Amino acid sequence: MVFSSHIFIFYFLPTFLLIYYALPFQWKGLYPKNTFITIGSYVFYGWLVPWFVVLMLASTTWDYVCGKIITKPGQVQWKRKAALITAIVGDMGLLVFFKYYMFFMGGVNAIVAALGGNHNYFHILNILLPSGISFYTFVALSYTIDLYRGEARPARNLPTFSCFIGLFPHLIAGPIIRYNTVAEQLAFRTHTLSKFAGGVAIFSLGLGKKIILANSVAPIADAVFGADKPGFVNAWWGVLAYAFQIYFDFCGYSDMAVGLARMLGIEFMKNFDGPYHSRDITVFWRKWHISLSSFIRDYLYIPLGGNRRGTGRTYLNLALAFFLCGLWHGAKLTFVFWGIYQGVFLILERMQGKKSLYSWMPVWGQTAVTFVIVLFGWVLFRAPDLGQAVHFWGAMVGLGQSGVSSTMLSVEIFTPRHIFEMLLCAAFVWQPLQAHHWVEKLSAPKCALCAAVLVLALCMMFTQTYNPFLYFQF
Repeated sequence: MVFSSHIFIFYFLPTFLLIYYALPFQWKGLYPKNTFITIGSYVFYGWLVPWFVVLMLASTTWDYVCGKIITKPGQVQWKRKAALITAIVGDMGLLVFFKYYMFFMGGVNAIVAALGGNHNYFHILNILLPSGISFYTFVALSYTIDLYRGEARPARNLPTFSCFIGLFPHLIAGPIIRYNTVAEQLAFRTHTLSKFAGGVAIFSLGLGKKIILANSVAPIADAVFGADKPGFVNAWWGVLAYAFQIYFDFCGYSDMAVGLARMLGIEFMKNFDGPYHSRDITVFWRKWHISLSSFIRDYLYIPLGGNRRGTGRTYLNLALAFFLCGLWHGAKLTFVFWGIYQGVFLILERMQGKKSLYSWMPVWGQTAVTFVIVLFGWVLFRAPDLGQAVHFWGAMVGLGQSGVSSTMLSVEIFTPRHIFEMLLCAAFVWQPLQAHHWVEKLSAPKCALCAAVLVLALCMMFTQTYNPFLYFQF
């Protein structure tokens, strides 16, 4: 089930909220609201593929038991460490099998073929990737690691931990929340009209970002990236459209997740903070997918030694962290090289004292160059393979040949409507206000504007073909 569907908005969400608010928060030592969140989240998650729920429940139980062993009073150190390793191996084992098995076996068959063997030497099973497994696996990992470090207290019981893992606003595509940020809210939280209204407002703005903006420019990106010879101008127009699409799609989802959680009385972290305003790539990664970049920093980069073991080790740690960041996004070489690409610029900026090579430029120039670097990176992210990415880069630097197909593509993507949609996206991307800050103090005009955005988005939703969130595939 996706947030931007009529099933969720008109059936699941109203029914869920009516029952949720009819239940008491605490009753005879039980937490009916939390229990209902878990049940509703499992329905949400297993709507299309019910067995996904079994997998998530098994993973949840596994991490809960390991967490109890880690935090058992008087527990010897080797047992604590063994429980942590068991949790990590279990979580990563699931993720590696479901997400990377076919990628790895395809590589093995390619090696066999290169050595003169049959390119189908090993039979490869066709495995369905469970939705959101990359996200809830990281959430579970953060729990056991934080328990081992003493940075979190264990969940009171399995139902409470199941509520944390299964909480449907963040379940499919983040943000990657940590137990120590919501533990107190699961034990006690307030439900107020102002908090609920703020949740509805930010949900409405997030739905607008997805339906009105991201979905509108998606056909431009699809047409250009699907062309054999897009041409210079078309290539830049297409990758710009994709930059707008992925930002408003993912940022919109994060806003909707924050809004839904707030309707339940729970506060999530902000996941985007105007990333296309960044003056360098280091700052970009502090503003883009904040929950992922902070996870990589706290659970990979710093444990590897961070910047505490010399300059060379710092560069190696950055390279490894973003190599794995790219691989986390998907089992494709394009994602791997996208991560390496990001790591190269971060290393170059670290060499300059956390400054870009173009820090001498005026602010607007630094922002523009950073955005261009990001655009070249998005080509790797969007292209189906490395060959297509290199071909697209060639078009962007004027090496690609243009022809009749390029002219026909221009006619398709430079319509007055598409130009207006792109200008609208650009205006919202580079305006200074962020949705989180804008809804902090709601007024009657703000509520009216949010309502108008919601109505417009719902009307447009029924005119568009099925278009799930981009990050569902990760």
